[in-house]
Amino acid sequence: MTRDLIFELGTEEIPARFMPGALEQMADLAGRLLEEYRLKYRQVTTYGTPRRLALYISGLAEVQEERVQEIKGPPLKAAFTADGQPTKAVLGFARNNGVEVGELVTRSISGGEYVFAVKKEAGRPAPEVLPDLLLAVVNGLSFPKPMRWGTLDMRFARPIRWVLALFGEDVVPLEVAGLQAGRVTYGHRFLAPGPHEVPAAPAYLQVLEKNYVLVDQHRRRKLIWEQVTQLAAREGGRVEEDPDLLEEINYLLEYPTALAGRFNPDYLKLPQEVVITPMRDHQRYFPVWNDRGELLPVFITVHNGTADHVDIIGRGNERVLAARLADAAFFYREDQKIPLAGRVNKLAEIVFQESLGTMLDKTRRIMRLSRLLVAELDLPGDMAAVVTRTAELAKADLVTSMVYEFPELQGIMGSYYAAHDGEAAEVCRGIRQHYWPRFAGDRLPDSLMGMVVGLADRLDTLVGCFGAGLVPTGSQDPYALRRQATGLVTMAVELDLKFSLAEVITAAYEGYKEGGIRLARDLDTVQEQLAAFCRQRLEHLLDEKGIRFDVIQACLAAGSDDLAGVYHRARELNAFREEEGFAALQTAFTRAFNLARQAGERYVLDPGKLKEKVEFDLYRALEEVRRLARPKLEAGSYLEALKAMALLREPIDAFFDGVLVMAPEREVRTNRLALLQEVVDLVFQVADFSRLVP
Repeated sequence: MTRDLIFELGTEEIPARFMPGALEQMADLAGRLLEEYRLKYRQVTTYGTPRRLALYISGLAEVQEERVQEIKGPPLKAAFTADGQPTKAVLGFARNNGVEVGELVTRSISGGEYVFAVKKEAGRPAPEVLPDLLLAVVNGLSFPKPMRWGTLDMRFARPIRWVLALFGEDVVPLEVAGLQAGRVTYGHRFLAPGPHEVPAAPAYLQVLEKNYVLVDQHRRRKLIWEQVTQLAAREGGRVEEDPDLLEEINYLLEYPTALAGRFNPDYLKLPQEVVITPMRDHQRYFPVWNDRGELLPVFITVHNGTADHVDIIGRGNERVLAARLADAAFFYREDQKIPLAGRVNKLAEIVFQESLGTMLDKTRRIMRLSRLLVAELDLPGDMAAVVTRTAELAKADLVTSMVYEFPELQGIMGSYYAAHDGEAAEVCRGIRQHYWPRFAGDRLPDSLMGMVVGLADRLDTLVGCFGAGLVPTGSQDPYALRRQATGLVTMAVELDLKFSLAEVITAAYEGYKEGGIRLARDLDTVQEQLAAFCRQRLEHLLDEKGIRFDVIQACLAAGSDDLAGVYHRARELNAFREEEGFAALQTAFTRAFNLARQAGERYVLDPGKLKEKVEFDLYRALEEVRRLARPKLEAGSYLEALKAMALLREPIDAFFDGVLVMAPEREVRTNRLALLQEVVDLVFQVADFSRLVP
């Protein structure tokens, strides 16, 4: 027999960004615990609104499954005498496990026979185990910023105000945060607050919907989007898909109703971002566009309630947005009265980080590092002046009124103000794009100025923070260094930027010294820690691109100073695994590597001391393969280089068959080891094949 279970935690409003993770955790925890508690079930579903987290388990067994344990005892020959009498060993084993000797069974293991005690534990009724199971679910949930309330030691996303727990029609006897579970839930805070009794678990959704709560977040999201798109069409426009905004709105309300509002068309003369940011990021409104991609003086919002009085609600939203847009228009006009270049020195009033100077100090370091990157990336020398100007103005909009009020517009407003001041178009694009990518999956800069200044900005932040000892630990990353490193690695790989990570880290470190800032950690420590940090980001990126784990490890082991180079090597080695030559090269490398690593030191090959024909043959083959592979390696054609290296298989096999590498004569032995070391060095230019899984 089965019944459905509903378990609801009623809370004060939980932040929208907490909800997706909490619901996913709740489902995962419940699934694992049901297995652990031996309770069969059909399906686990989680529901959530700002005021509740709910777990619904359908088809839950009324009784645990029986547990059967087989406990290994002594060997059969030690358990009974020749005439079948039990020995002291087996009597003690049976007594310790609470079974009779006659109940023991025999099992064959690895050719030997042993006695086993079979213990059966009957399943307990589900109502007896559900309190512990559900409490374990609650205690297993984690949140970005949990809180305490009252005198309780418990921490949760927000204070818990009621608990509902029903197994079919029966209340599960459970206490959470000092609250006894019952059959009562609460509806919409204003339209039908409650309390409302739930007669049985299957009635849960219907009771809440009757009281203006759509608890199913998937249905709620679909309804919101349908209402928004239909309303936009009635207003003669369309809304663009915005999954992040839709998800946030979905977890801000319980009973959605969309409505449209309007604003003064004069505000459309402002840059689009100036209109959209207050609308979307501050008020959670959807902008409306026409078929030509032009912004309309219309917005759509979603309120938590019915369609009653939407006209009054709409006018209230219009007044709020009008005030926001009036402020934005004022800031925009006032900011343009002072040239962007005239604001650079005011960056001295903004602290970048207390031990790393001001934003003006950072700007000067970025200018210096950007010039060095032009050379490091082998870009045209005449770019240096434009890159330097871009770096000089990149952070200047931080001291404008617009960015102070709307921080989301940093870089964007700088590009508009620079254009207003008559700066070159390349400079304006670079100011905007040096923040790209802002997060994983974001667009990359298509401006060389934005790319160079963005790299310099990230390197300066990473080197400075690592130098100051501000290395991320666990979930703590207040300076978003993981995001900064991900951006740096992504640009290097996706834009195919060839540079030495060690050299640019050194250049950024020297920039702090030149600026009179002494970092707490020495350059070697920063190099080691930051290179490892970037290597982790690179490993994750390559994994996302579908490259095998062992290939990634093999290529990283061969060196990760050239981030883009690692990607190219990994991609082509991944492809080479499907070639006929892969097995040959792996075998050849492995034989050479296994002996070469026993050398314990580096030897110098002397071709004149090679005596046997197979030695000369391997040496000549190695020289020929080097000749073939060198231009391929220099051109980044690693697949072709690997195919050439695979030609070493036969001469290496002949070498091992024809001579004793570890010869007793030291001179002969070290020369042969030196030859194998050179074979390994050649292949190591692509990957450490010893890390590859056959």
